[in-house]
Amino acid sequence: MAENQYVVFKLGKEEYGIDIMNVKEIGPYQESTKVPNTPSFIEGIINYRGNVIPIINLKKRFNLDDKGVTNNTRIIVISLNDKQIGFIVDEASETLRIAEDDIDPAPDMITGIDRKYITGVGKVDDRLIILIDLEKVLSEEEKKEIHNMEI
Repeated sequence: MAENQYVVFKLGKEEYGIDIMNVKEIGPYQESTKVPNTPSFIEGIINYRGNVIPIINLKKRFNLDDKGVTNNTRIIVISLNDKQIGFIVDEASETLRIAEDDIDPAPDMITGIDRKYITGVGKVDDRLIILIDLEKVLSEEEKKEIHNMEI
């Protein structure tokens, strides 16, 4: 039975997962520098290991209630189309292996998040992990805008 490994994180009380193969690093939250004329879910940019990368607030992207930064807030740096991007999450808790047989298709609406952002829902013991489709988090136009983001 095939299984994939996911980095599990929280937005509010819900648990989400992204394929570990896309994750470069998980680090503490750091303030970003605002960039004018960008969508509201783009918090700004940070210097990550000598590279300037955009930072996306996933709660704002998914239209979830954003209660701000806590001591548990993390930035998950991912690689998307050869571009590094940081996602602000409330907490990054663990990595989990989820068998393909334990992943159900995404329901039409889940915790207020549009189905287009979700690849499925992983069932692990009594937990449900909402699996995010990184390719769909940003539209093609937004990907181009981020790709061209420079100081």
